Amino acid sequence: MQDRVRINSVVLLSDNWGVLKKTTLDYRNSKGIWEPQVRETYDRGHGATVLPLDPERGTVLLVRQFRFPAYVEGHAEPLLEACAGLLDADDPETCARREAEEELGYRLRDLKLVMMPFMSPGSVTEKLAFFTAHYSAADRVSDGGGHVDEGEDIEVIEMPLRQAYEACLDGRIIDAKTIILIQHLMLTEASVRE
Repeated sequence: MQDRVRINSVVLLSDNWGVLKKTTLDYRNSKGIWEPQVRETYDRGHGATVLPLDPERGTVLLVRQFRFPAYVEGHAEPLLEACAGLLDADDPETCARREAEEELGYRLRDLKLVMMPFMSPGSVTEKLAFFTAHYSAADRVSDGGGHVDEGEDIEVIEMPLRQAYEACLDGRIIDAKTIILIQHLMLTEASVRE
């Protein structure tokens, strides 16, 4: 793509919670014609998410938390989600373990990397590392709930995988990363699907 994109200017629009930039560029399309384009990109860093499964009981651990952007779009209830966080200076697996301990209260052992997709590549630069892991009651180290000093007010929810899948279908779970991970477990964990 190097020979198809020419950056003309980059303007910093915001540098608060994330970095918002406006870029003016020329893009050479598939017919060889150069087209001027203006794009905004939002960079808040990359992240990791993990959905733990207890294969013995067929349950998963989720978090319920308030999300302002969903609220602004008319979703008044807190969202049910897989726990997640920004990498900061960590690698994806370390981040997923940290978030599981902070938010869920579980110290996870064997994480399995599922995929690393762009979450909204039309405007957001974030790639998110998706993990699954097995857990049991012995892995619990605290009540979880996140860091209050960071504005986190997180409720830990344990539910059967099948019920979580049904919640995706009926709209109780509307978070994309969580839907992807639940569908992945439904496809790969034959022993707990029913």
